[in-house]
Amino acid sequence: MSLILLAAGSSSRFNAPVKKQWIRIEEKPLWQFVADKFESLDIFDEIIITSAEDEITYMQYHGNYSIVIGGKSRQESLQNALLHVKSEFVLVSDIARACIEEQTLQKLFDSIENYDVVIPTLKISDTIIYDLNTIDRDKVLRVQTPQLSRVEILKKALQSNIEYTDESSAIVAIGGKRGFIEGDLSAHKLTFLEDITNLPCLKEPSNDILTGNGFDVHEFDATKSHIILCGKPIECGYGFKAHSDGDVAIHALIDAILGACGMGDIGELFPDNDAQYAGIDSQKLLQKVLHKVTQFGFIIKNVDITIIAQQPKIAPHKKDFRFNIAKLLNIEPIKVNIKATTTEKLGFIGRKEGVGVIATANLKYFNWKEGK
Repeated sequence: MSLILLAAGSSSRFNAPVKKQWIRIEEKPLWQFVADKFESLDIFDEIIITSAEDEITYMQYHGNYSIVIGGKSRQESLQNALLHVKSEFVLVSDIARACIEEQTLQKLFDSIENYDVVIPTLKISDTIIYDLNTIDRDKVLRVQTPQLSRVEILKKALQSNIEYTDESSAIVAIGGKRGFIEGDLSAHKLTFLEDITNLPCLKEPSNDILTGNGFDVHEFDATKSHIILCGKPIECGYGFKAHSDGDVAIHALIDAILGACGMGDIGELFPDNDAQYAGIDSQKLLQKVLHKVTQFGFIIKNVDITIIAQQPKIAPHKKDFRFNIAKLLNIEPIKVNIKATTTEKLGFIGRKEGVGVIATANLKYFNWKEGK
């Protein structure tokens, strides 16, 4: 039997800076918490996780998971995942439904023999009004996931141009037989941030501080008139040799931030052989990185930057550097420290051939319980 976990959504209704699949349960992102929980049951021959294309690489850094590119819709993501399924039956669930009990799975497995798809449902206790008319609530059911389907009929059902919100509706539409089991209130779906209070199995994020460091150097270019450090130009009669604007301080800072997140390095995100980054303002690269790490569930606490230069003199610019980096990172200036030193005329820096920068960044997990 196979399991498909859908985790490619945009999380547009979650009302938080972080995507819901990346909120931390202790130290694990939600998608990994759910995947590991299912894997620990030792039921499935394969577990396939769908992901947004630009998140796959980072997801793969978390472990040896089978991850495929999702689509623009839930249905398209499911179709992509089904291309990799070889079993007769497939259980499909959303990572947003994180607190599924094992007994619910067992009910699904026990019921599938006489059906093409089996789904968990909940009865409605409130009065239901549809199109201004009161309808019989005993005829209304709330549909949950996971849903257990026969693979071949599910593949066939999803070939329709109609967009279905669950697998069973697609299967019934082509004449398939649907079975029902009693659902579980604890299997509440995480749609909005406030839904987390209805998910008792989720422990709040770890308070660990994550530290990363970065280092970069750039050689001087005598054909240019100024260098750029921390997003600020310094008129000095020379510039940096670089594919981008050469802001060695921001480049080191980006590597420090990525290091704290375990997200690789600046070259992986912005290759120096990619024409779109030729001459680019490094502040834009930092803003892209900040957006990415924020969506992945991290908050920047503070950064420390050491600029190593024999020339030009850095001291007159340190305050401007501090305030500009703070603005770019959306943190208080006191959380940005800028230091300057020389190499006492030793090495290429001492010979006034370039500048080196060391940066350190401390991050924490977004605390969904506190909303910050």
